[in-house]
Order: sequence, then structure tokens, then C-alpha cells
Amino acid sequence: MKGYRSFAALLVLSLLVGVTACAGVQPERTRVVVTTNILGDVTSNVVGDQAEVTVLMEAGADPHSFGISAQQAALLERAGLVVHNGMGLEEGVLRHVEAAREAGVAVFAAGEAVHPIVYATDESAGRPDPHFWTDPRRVREAVDLIAEQVIAHVRGVDPAVVRANAERYGAEIEQLDALMTARFAEIPPQRRKLVTNHHVFGYLAQRYDFEVIGAVVPSGTTLASPSASDLASLAGTVRDAGVPTIFADSSQPDRLARVLAEQAGLHVQVRSLFSESLSRPGEGAGTYLELMRSNTDAITGGLARS
Repeated sequence: MKGYRSFAALLVLSLLVGVTACAGVQPERTRVVVTTNILGDVTSNVVGDQAEVTVLMEAGADPHSFGISAQQAALLERAGLVVHNGMGLEEGVLRHVEAAREAGVAVFAAGEAVHPIVYATDESAGRPDPHFWTDPRRVREAVDLIAEQVIAHVRGVDPAVVRANAERYGAEIEQLDALMTARFAEIPPQRRKLVTNHHVFGYLAQRYDFEVIGAVVPSGTTLASPSASDLASLAGTVRDAGVPTIFADSSQPDRLARVLAEQAGLHVQVRSLFSESLSRPGEGAGTYLELMRSNTDAITGGLARS
């Protein structure tokens, strides 16, 4: 009998140790993982020192095509919250985001939550436009939504601190919106016409009353390519509209934009914008706020001149 009791006690102890060990390897859910670096900066401002924020996309990378390592993919599945853009932007990591969702991780698609618009022209017509961050008002809305997601899903955060961070950063975004409104007022209405590398600025155009004339790559993704007829057609449009400047993404070669400028047969300049990625610190777009200010300067300087 004594031997039986000893065996039973040992069995119970073994089961308890096993349960404890299993519990020890469960994800702590104390980390936020963000796909793109623009959203990463926004999210970091909201989270502050309340949790670790891991951003997958490096500075200067293309959100449509960047990939991640096996170690980064594993981080997604152990996170408390994954913040991604959504609407097909992160084409190279979408399967990893879905795998995290299937593993029980809370996943928040920021762009899908702030009243997305659809592309109006060219190859992407009718599809949702993922480039919502070019409208600061939508980013301001996303800030509060991200804060609530962090509070709901990330362990150990102080809700009051996260909400205070969101309020402070939101006020900075509101100041950015006011600045952009004032600067763009310097551009005559007939000159508020945008030609870019690909369709990125639909939200900015809607917010600040610009007209998107066209794009060198007639698509919402950099993975598409223009044909010779596409370039010829757009060149004619640029010529007829008297567009003085074509804007090329700073992370993409501007060769096609320069070819278009030459085909237009006019003195059309090419200027770079930071449209889809932050730069490294000190290179003009190290934060979301800096990116938007830089672009505001470039657009105003390229279109306001007589």
C-alpha cells in the first residue's frame, strides 16, 4: 500500500511538472509585430515603453516585395498583436500574417479600418487602395484604433499610458495636417495635378484636392510594368495638362519617370518622394511625420512654380 501511494504521488508530481513546462513554452503575447516601417513608426509612438515593438520591413525597402526570415516569421506567431497594412500591400509577407492569425494571434489591418478608397483608373481600377497613410486624417484615426488593439491584446500594458501616448501623437498628426493644408494652398488649383511612379497618392489627392493625372507604372503595385503604349499615352496626357513635375519614389529607380519626361517633349522635371517607406535616420524621412513634411515640400516646390 505504501508503495502504491508513493507511486501515485510521483505520478501526480510528474503531471504537475509537465503542465508547468507546457505553460512555460506558451507565447507571452507581450510583443507587437508590425509589417511596414511607416506603420511601425506610428505604432511605436502609440506603444511607447509599454511593450516591445518589432518592425519587419527595413528602411528603404519596397512594401510590395520585401520578405522576412524564418526567425521573423516565428516572431509573428508569438506576438500579442500583429499590425499590418492590409488590402494586399505586403504581398511578400501576407502568408506569414495569415499563419499568425491561424495560430491565434490578434491581427489588425490598419488600412482596412479607416474607410479605404478604391483605385479609379488603369490596371487596379475597382480594387482597394492600400496607401492610406498619405492622408494624415486617416492616420489620426488609425492611431486610436491601434491603441485599443494594443490594450486589448498585449499583456502587461497600462491602458492609461497607451491612450495618453495616442492622444499626444495624434495631436502631432493634426498639426501635420494643418501644415500640409497651408503649404498646398500655395499651389494654384490648375497646377494641382500629380504624375507619379505608380498609384500611391489617391488618398492625398482626395484630402487636399489634387487630380491624379496618371502613373508611369499604371498600377497600385511596383511589381507591375508599363508598356511602350502606356508611356506614350501618359506622355500625351502630361503634355496636354502642362504638368511641370513628375514624382518618382525615392526607393525605386526613376529611369522610367525620366523616359516619360523626355517623351513628353517638355521641360518636365523629376523629383523624388518618400512614398512607401521610411528612410534611414538623417536621410529625409526617418519618421512618418518627417516623411510627410518632406513630401509636402517636394510637391509644393515642384508644382507651385510658375
